[in-house]
Amino acid sequence: MFGRPLLLKRPRGLTGAACRWHRSSLTAELIENMDKKATWDRFYQENMSKGEFRNFEWFFGFQSVRDFVLPLLQAPQSPHAVSRVLDLGCGTSALGPCIFRHSPGPVEVTCADISPVAVQLMQEQAKRSSVQPQNPSSSLDFLELDCTELHRHFLPRSLDLIVDKGTTDALLRSKEGHVKAGQILKQCLRVLKSSKSLVQFSDEDPDARMTWLEEQTLGPGELAADVLVQEVGTLRGVCYFCYQITTRAAA
Repeated sequence: MFGRPLLLKRPRGLTGAACRWHRSSLTAELIENMDKKATWDRFYQENMSKGEFRNFEWFFGFQSVRDFVLPLLQAPQSPHAVSRVLDLGCGTSALGPCIFRHSPGPVEVTCADISPVAVQLMQEQAKRSSVQPQNPSSSLDFLELDCTELHRHFLPRSLDLIVDKGTTDALLRSKEGHVKAGQILKQCLRVLKSSKSLVQFSDEDPDARMTWLEEQTLGPGELAADVLVQEVGTLRGVCYFCYQITTRAAA
């Protein structure tokens, strides 16, 4: 069972010029079907038809959340240990590539998405940009993957950090996505190492998200975790939060 939430206020300015998601930018049809692969294939194809590649960022970009993410990668078990990071439902966001680029310690970043269109676009952009990591031992990969089936690609207790910027929100807002959102949460807890974290960035109020998180982890055989909630800041009048869900160390 989850520990009770601790809400820490950490206001931050959310700025940036990249393409941002907010409710008015998506049609009602898209919102209702955000749990479907075909929806996102069409979405990214239509975005690319507008011209040159541009990262599409849910909510905000890396600079707004780097202080929530990078500190979780600064305490490896040994100086040469590589932290394995998953960007869950990456789309065409620059979040994963920015973690790869800015992490001072070695990281193995996997950007995974159900849409092969998004994955191909990101692979092509990575080749064009030739981004160099701060740590020469770091690596970056893009993977087509249904995130309800993380166990098909990742071993249990094999990841050091999972970052979810808008993926769970998209599922919870779609007509048929609630079950998939719960499946993904449970998959994340299974593939995370002991005392490592899933970080969800969301505009959902803690009263609602915490209730959902606790409901999803009640039941026999579920992995225990603790949750810390921090305020990220406000953008266009919407307040955003960081939910850090950390697996408990084995007794």
